[in-house]
Amino acid sequence: MNLPGAVSPTDPDLVSTGHRAVAVSPGAEPDGSRRPRRKVLVTTVSSDAHTWNLVFLQKVIEELGCDVVNLGPCVPDDLLVSACLEHRPDLVVVSSVNGHGHQDGLRLIRRVSERSELSHLPFVIGGKLGMDGGEDEDRPAQLLRAGFRGVFEDNPASLSLFRSFLAQLPSGSEL
Repeated sequence: MNLPGAVSPTDPDLVSTGHRAVAVSPGAEPDGSRRPRRKVLVTTVSSDAHTWNLVFLQKVIEELGCDVVNLGPCVPDDLLVSACLEHRPDLVVVSSVNGHGHQDGLRLIRRVSERSELSHLPFVIGGKLGMDGGEDEDRPAQLLRAGFRGVFEDNPASLSLFRSFLAQLPSGSEL
């Protein structure tokens, strides 16, 4: 299932564009014009104590010309909501390594959706989303229906798909 504005790891358009180069310098458009730098908030789900994934994601996102606010591991849902209100990011990236991403992500996105002032804010989630060790076709669909704009399960194509998603994200002034 592909919802409007959502990214699916099986979307053939994204797979075909996943390897193209993005802007040469941070904030530069192909025609040389500048755009405002996007701000991306990076976090884990509340039960995930891993940090290496957050540092890796921060570096990838910064390479694409974005400013990053890294909240670190084990971020409680209420703290994430407060950080979104404080920092006003253009995107929130939720990472999971412990396998609880699906379960915790559903709870988190419900909590965020309670705040009308965050309704415009795109959230994506990725990593190890389940404990079964494989991809579950229903997991991404559930997360997308719940409100995530992109789901990137732990597989070889996910990083390229995520980079494509991020490269196409408008800046805050355009959201």
